[in-house]
Amino acid sequence: MGTNSLHLYVDQLYTSPYAMSVFVALTVKQIPFTLHTVDLAAGAQHAAQFAHDSLSARVPMLQHGDFCLSESSAITEYLDENWGGTPLYPRDAQQKARARQIQAWLRSDLLPIRLERSTEVVFMQPSDQPLSAAAQQAASKLFAAAGQLIGDEGRPIFGDWCIADVDLALMLNRLLKNGDAVPDKLAHYAQQQWAHPAIAQWLQFHQRG
Repeated sequence: MGTNSLHLYVDQLYTSPYAMSVFVALTVKQIPFTLHTVDLAAGAQHAAQFAHDSLSARVPMLQHGDFCLSESSAITEYLDENWGGTPLYPRDAQQKARARQIQAWLRSDLLPIRLERSTEVVFMQPSDQPLSAAAQQAASKLFAAAGQLIGDEGRPIFGDWCIADVDLALMLNRLLKNGDAVPDKLAHYAQQQWAHPAIAQWLQFHQRG
């Protein structure tokens, strides 16, 4: 789509699961882009220009020419609708709607897990604090829903890979990589999806550090 170059803005520590999701999407579709980091700890996301462009003062943000877009699922939908290459979403209308549902749910629910198992446990170091009762309840909800979506062989949710697999695997890995109990079938799925080459490229940012 067009000839304007793409610029992706992510957090300086490369711990945002949503930045990772967009990075994977661009990498999978083989769309050339320039990567920029934003120092969230220093409040760089609130700088006037960035806050104006992103509308939400959050990462990730994609810049395509004069158009800027934040919120990861909006970005991945924009990429899938306007560029060729590997599809990010199923082509079947109902499966596509389900993938979007999964993405929205993982971003809006399960707050105790997201608070007590931040992505630092995935990318940096585990927490030594046990899960609270609220987080255990949220984990049970996650396991029940994921168990409906995932087969015993650990294959992608819809048979063919889609971007929702990245988001679901990340949520499961908040627990799995911290040593918290995860059902075997779900652990196998998370491990299988985490081996995706595009995720491996994201993980290299941490290995360099």
